Amino acid sequence: MTMRVLHVYAGNLYGGVEAMLATFARERGRVPEMEPRFALAFEGRLAAELREMGTPPEMLGGARLRLPWTVARARRRLGEVMEGDRPDVVVCHSAWSHAIFAPVARERGIPLVFWLHDAVSGRTREERRARKVDPDLAVCTSEYARGTLAALFPHVRAEVVYPSVPPPPRVTRNDRRALRDELRTHWADVVIVQVARMEEWKGHRLLLEALSRLREVPGWTLWLVGGEQRPAEAKYRAGLSRLALRFGIAPRVRFLGERSDVPRVLGASDVLCAPNLGPEPFGMAIVEGLYAGLPVVATDLGGPREIVDPSVGLRVPPGDPAALAEALRTLIADAPLADSLASAGPARARALCDPETQMRRLSALLADMAKDPAP
Repeated sequence: MTMRVLHVYAGNLYGGVEAMLATFARERGRVPEMEPRFALAFEGRLAAELREMGTPPEMLGGARLRLPWTVARARRRLGEVMEGDRPDVVVCHSAWSHAIFAPVARERGIPLVFWLHDAVSGRTREERRARKVDPDLAVCTSEYARGTLAALFPHVRAEVVYPSVPPPPRVTRNDRRALRDELRTHWADVVIVQVARMEEWKGHRLLLEALSRLREVPGWTLWLVGGEQRPAEAKYRAGLSRLALRFGIAPRVRFLGERSDVPRVLGASDVLCAPNLGPEPFGMAIVEGLYAGLPVVATDLGGPREIVDPSVGLRVPPGDPAALAEALRTLIADAPLADSLASAGPARARALCDPETQMRRLSALLADMAKDPAP
């Protein structure tokens, strides 16, 4: 018997959560006993991708916590969805989605799961609202995230399920050369790549400061992948350009914006850097880099601690440009070490995030919970 799982989320931005939900749709044939369905509050790239894959989401008509009538309207719409085709399990992704939509599932007696994708404190408006409805089960995207769950649901059973990240298509030597030509990058350069949203805590400034210490080191180029999704991010991005100029490294920095071909970009790169100033809940971009056979330099915080071990990369203290510069210098200069770390990456990525393995684990957890939900 197929278990129908309704994933409920905002959908207005695009990041790790959206990529994982898209993977559930794309890879649904791997676990046929679990049928993913989707309900989104907002139109965006995720909704478009789901439609392209033949799993059109139910649209709930935007909701804002500060506008109670929009919350009521979205809840009514979700109720209509559930009554028209009752799911076996409802999964609310993030505190915001849980705060708005969990009561709809609870009122109808449908087993309810909260998926924690980020660290929580219990102090934000959406977290305070989310606390009002205990889920039957909490799924956490990392051990680090699970360590914060008690701020919301101290008595709820919690399990860790790493995100499902599929291996990328193979990038050929010709593909690699073509992309480097497109991005005005010499074929022999060591390309350092960062894949992240344009937000301060992602550490772009720190990376530019570290690379300013390597101005005299020849043969490296930086690719920054990530577009501006809010006005503040556009302002931040402009500041990064000015900072690169001030550091004297602007000719070696490429701002690639939002890309739909991130696997191709990674396949044409040499080192992945994740210089976060704060703890990353998990780090799907790091896993994608490992699949692509890239050695990783990451901040020694949060989820990356669970991904980057000494076989695949180097971890550096947070907020330390000198340590970050030294780690990058090491991988630029020591090709045998970089090659050794790179060769171990794909196996590490599969061990952590193989889609079929993680989706089967999720299916088993949801099936058990659906049979015997908490009161």
